[in-house]
Amino acid sequence: MANVEDSKRPLLPKAEHDWWYHYFATEHGRAGYNKNRRDFAKLLIWETASPKWNFDAAAFDNPDHVSVVIRNYRWRLGLAAGEPQYDELERRLAEAPVINVITMEGNANGVPHPDPAAYRKKFGGKYAHRPINGGIGHNLPQEAPKAFADAVIEVAGY
Repeated sequence: MANVEDSKRPLLPKAEHDWWYHYFATEHGRAGYNKNRRDFAKLLIWETASPKWNFDAAAFDNPDHVSVVIRNYRWRLGLAAGEPQYDELERRLAEAPVINVITMEGNANGVPHPDPAAYRKKFGGKYAHRPINGGIGHNLPQEAPKAFADAVIEVAGY
């Protein structure tokens, strides 16, 4: 029979997967990610988000890797402060200025996200959505650099 201490130990990534985004908000999640960072990357990125992208796992050996990832997700959830040098930009963006946007989605992106139409109401300027086919996952700048660059050029010309 498992004791209370056993329930506090990080599980393998497959068992923690369904709540991984909020998992990183906890110390349990930090410990689990630190212990299983390569397995998490394989499951969440290689198998789910960008299954056809060829990864270099050297970044996971960086001594700052876990703290950078955990802080990033906590910041996204409002659980960590942002970088002070960007406070003014954050304030201006919070005012919802009229900006032109092209959203893009790789057809092999397994990360849960809202329907693209949900993003339209967030922008007051021109808006377009581009599905990107060919097994493209979550990291469009690296997996589909031409499509990504074309979208940046198009938005700049609006």
